[in-house]
Amino acid sequence: MSSYGYKATIKNLPPDERPREKLLAYGPRKLSNAELLAILLAKGSKEQSAISLAEAILSYNKEGMRFLTDCTVEELSSIKGIGLAKSSQLIAAVELGKRIALATKVNNYKIKSPEDVVDLLMEEMRYNKKEHFNILLLNTKNELIAEENISVGSLNASIVHPREVFIRAIKRSSSAIILVHNHPSGDPSPSSEDISITKRLIDAGDILGIKVLDHIIIGDGVFTSLKEKSLM
Repeated sequence: MSSYGYKATIKNLPPDERPREKLLAYGPRKLSNAELLAILLAKGSKEQSAISLAEAILSYNKEGMRFLTDCTVEELSSIKGIGLAKSSQLIAAVELGKRIALATKVNNYKIKSPEDVVDLLMEEMRYNKKEHFNILLLNTKNELIAEENISVGSLNASIVHPREVFIRAIKRSSSAIILVHNHPSGDPSPSSEDISITKRLIDAGDILGIKVLDHIIIGDGVFTSLKEKSLM
């Protein structure tokens, strides 16, 4: 029979090749990235199967899966067959995954070195396309109470204001904080603005009795500790 006009759908696949059935039979680790995405998409479009749509997402740009870590609804919706509903589903799933990963580490997680901060936040922050300025709130034992986002966008003194930083620390009864932000360029070298903001927050913390222990800059798989560099 001619294949002209044939439309590939998941239902046309043998049962043991369908993503959902494979997951039930063999577990999620046996599925490819496209198959996992196809399950999240639930169904395809009139022209494409869910797997074809998943492959279109993965080939959207050279980043592959990394694209999903910080994509927008608008970017996903620009892919043919991916509307607002599917975009929202995928972004919600990625965000939930980030929160689960962080939640598993937060309880009694003790910060002893810059590497502990990097282990906690590298995968969350290294792919961000904009600068995210976060703070880690610590108790008297340097155990993590919470992570709070302060701003998104290029850092400057008006965005990262001591009031916005320390009101979070005061509400959570933190005795110390660690500043963390990423450089989308991948290069974690501190700028003069980074150093200036750090010194300003240290001064504010000294007045309030909340110590600023370090400022970690996250790059793409690399980092800089201003404390280790004697820049604070």
